[in-house]
Amino acid sequence: MSDVTVVPAARRVFIDKQSPKAYKALLAAAEAARAVATDAGLDRRLVELVNLRVSQINGCAYCLNVHTRAALREGETTQRLGVLPAWRDTELFTARERAALALAEATTNPSDAGAQQAAYALAREVLTEEEISAAVWVAITINSFNRVSIMSKHPVRPTPGV
Repeated sequence: MSDVTVVPAARRVFIDKQSPKAYKALLAAAEAARAVATDAGLDRRLVELVNLRVSQINGCAYCLNVHTRAALREGETTQRLGVLPAWRDTELFTARERAALALAEATTNPSDAGAQQAAYALAREVLTEEEISAAVWVAITINSFNRVSIMSKHPVRPTPGV
């Protein structure tokens, strides 16, 4: 018999439901970031790649589920989605996508100054300032949603036929 006591997981508070005013403000920020991305010329598939890469780094199952389906709806391939964590090691991503993904990673891990410098250097080669700003805003907003879902422990339920 083991001396280890198993303590049941505490029920999480769905902070989006508990504080709807704050959540609505976050939704508004995300809508503004999407509009900035559209105005800058970032296509929806690229936005979804950023959303997915940030969610992978943060380990947000709920956002990974939502944004994988969104990427597939936008025409993203399962091959590219499957290798997204290793995007640097493939030739499947364009220079623009690579720049946006590097910015997304630097935004998600802001304490790595070297990664920030490298991401900006790469981005400046292929993205406009408007595109750089838009990619960073998309990364900022998905990072926020990741934290809401992770701290709320939003469930991922099976989707029939998927």
